Amino acid sequence: MMKRTLVLGASLKEERYSNKAIRSLRNNGHEVIAIGLKKGLVEDVTIEQDKYPYKLIHTVTMYLGESRQLDYQDYILSLKPKRIIFNPGAENPSLTLRAKNMGIETLNACTLVMLSTGQY
Repeated sequence: MMKRTLVLGASLKEERYSNKAIRSLRNNGHEVIAIGLKKGLVEDVTIEQDKYPYKLIHTVTMYLGESRQLDYQDYILSLKPKRIIFNPGAENPSLTLRAKNMGIETLNACTLVMLSTGQY
């Protein structure tokens, strides 16, 4: 099943995990939306800088540390995703609690591992 995914903290640098996640998600047939500090292209995915009101987001996968997430918390919750994946280094107890209170599934996990093991 294709899961429309927002990669938050997307990077143009190929060695960054967010970049690898974009490519792996696309290779696994998922639609990807990406937001990062610099606008650009990763394969066929445009990295945007603005917080557009995207619809039907299944998963938000986080590649921002907790302190850098502050400006995005209300935005993420406004998208009403089905789940948020906090990749290693992006764990955020306060956002996790807010999301759970809204019925959003939260995971402290690695998107790349989930994709490679069929758990995505």
